[in-house]
Amino acid sequence: MSDAAAVFGDLSVESDELDLLVSGLSEPEWAVATPAPGWSIAHQIAHLGWTDRVALLAVTDPAAFAGEAEKAVTAPATFVDDGARAGAALPASVLLARWRDGRERLRRALDEAPAGARFPWYGPPMSAPSMATARLMETWAHGQDIADALGVTRAPTARLRHIARIGVRARDYAFLVRGEQPPAEQFRVELTGPGGELWAYGPEGAGQYVTGPALDFCLLVTQRAHRADLAVRAEGADAGRWLDIAQAFAGPPGAGRAPEGSE
Repeated sequence: MSDAAAVFGDLSVESDELDLLVSGLSEPEWAVATPAPGWSIAHQIAHLGWTDRVALLAVTDPAAFAGEAEKAVTAPATFVDDGARAGAALPASVLLARWRDGRERLRRALDEAPAGARFPWYGPPMSAPSMATARLMETWAHGQDIADALGVTRAPTARLRHIARIGVRARDYAFLVRGEQPPAEQFRVELTGPGGELWAYGPEGAGQYVTGPALDFCLLVTQRAHRADLAVRAEGADAGRWLDIAQAFAGPPGAGRAPEGSE
């Protein structure tokens, strides 16, 4: 199986598992608050549906996507919330059906995209596999918000490798988006996968490194848990700073979660 086929398949599985988590909810349960301030479960699914829609535009109609991207320029602090709010106002059955339809349309478009093609996005242009990886990361992260709201513990899977890879590759972005100069040297990142396997990134023997469970690293770079509550460790001042600011997603710096027990 090619790398592209693997991430397309993993995106479908990740989406289907989240679908199972929400499809049986009652209408009042869709209004349950999640850890994201002001966002209910409906907002979380609406955001995923909105992002699938604009990603589909990026792949199939770049000119139309440019119009959506302009909204982000004119209202950078609110455009994401505006999209989530509009979807969350729909009846749950309609919202769920739209999310299912949109993600399937996007999956087909990515699968049919020419090899090597790159598509516009809110950050650098992305290939079809990269866009699928980003959608998987967001689906998992917003699914974590929903799971936390429902008190559900999800078992980590090998699909986390996609999120970990984005988190590592986005190291310099986390510094730049905060107006900081990225470290010149590369770090070594060694993560323990769900099955006990080692996932390693960066040069062996690097002077600074990060270690820990892959799940904890993914929670960190998606800002779904505070560093103080995770078993991710850094050796070196720059590596330590990275763990304070890491983010795997495009856009302005996220506020992240407060440490457990601080609220």
